[in-house]
Amino acid sequence: MKRTTTKLADGRELIYFDADDAADRESTDLRPLEPAASLSEIRRDPATGDWVTVAAHRQGRTYHPPADECPLCPSRDGRLSEIPAAEYQVAVFENRFPSLAVDAARHVTGHPHPLAAAGPGTGRCEVVCFTSDHDLSFAGLDEPGARLVLDAWTDRTAALAAMPEVEQVYCFENRGAEIGVTLAHPHGQIYALPFTTPRTARMIEQARRHRAATGRNLFEDLLAAERAEPGRLVLAGEHWTAFVPFAARWPYEVHLYPHRRVGDLTALTEDERAEFPAVYLELLRRFDRLFIEPGHNEQAAPTPYISAWHQAPSSAGGEELALHLELFTIRRTVGKLKFLAGVESGMDAFVNDVSPESAAQRLREVAS
Repeated sequence: MKRTTTKLADGRELIYFDADDAADRESTDLRPLEPAASLSEIRRDPATGDWVTVAAHRQGRTYHPPADECPLCPSRDGRLSEIPAAEYQVAVFENRFPSLAVDAARHVTGHPHPLAAAGPGTGRCEVVCFTSDHDLSFAGLDEPGARLVLDAWTDRTAALAAMPEVEQVYCFENRGAEIGVTLAHPHGQIYALPFTTPRTARMIEQARRHRAATGRNLFEDLLAAERAEPGRLVLAGEHWTAFVPFAARWPYEVHLYPHRRVGDLTALTEDERAEFPAVYLELLRRFDRLFIEPGHNEQAAPTPYISAWHQAPSSAGGEELALHLELFTIRRTVGKLKFLAGVESGMDAFVNDVSPESAAQRLREVAS
């Protein structure tokens, strides 16, 4: 893999990742950009202990531009974008409208109330462009292309985790307008967070309790239990297993684990990396076949989904967490979405409209 680093016109970092060591991505951003400003702040909710990021400057971010004005396409034919090169394989750059930024500290002022714990929204937000092809999707990549994205995720995890202010690195993809995606180009994001996210903190606490009660790791036991339950298995390889969890929250939700417990992407072996693309691409393609109506070769719209890597934070107890990917859709059937209504949004108590066993069966039925 070749890694080429450059700067955009406003000083943000841009990194090209290429499978071919001979690739030439030397290019200059010719746009007249002013330095981007971040007003990010984190505030602790005194009732729950959760950190909330306040980033009011993001209200002006790019919103559903037409395809011929896409900021993630290469710069060509006289149109300048966030990617100065005329072509690329995978490109990663600092978000122009970040929720978190390394210079956030200088914008934050104190709060006098004793319960108003706050701090700068220090960290980094990056955009990961999976391909220069605007009309493709991750599922449309070939295995070498998916492997290159995995290598980019791994590279960025290592670099961002080394930043002193970063506690957790979160790689994810949102796909579909129904999810809230504002740019149609195939891409994901990486958040380098200055705190451990609430969901991760709850996982670590459950793992701590399991260790105290059994002397074993929660995630190793969980994977073994799911692998022993064929009713919820979706697919399994030599190094990875995908299953619908016993208490799935979303109509179609799949968790993908490496068989060997590791904390983050940097700890995967070459054999584990080599198998991942085929397994993950098969999962994504099955998701795109979930809602094809009988008698139709194609569905009306691609399946919206969120794909989220869970990686160990640097905080105490993080060593108990197991790297895994959680993939889920908010579509519950053809033409119907799973909205987070009062009990989910108000109380964080999920009600699933599809049984996990039925979801797993459907995901096996749509195998390639």
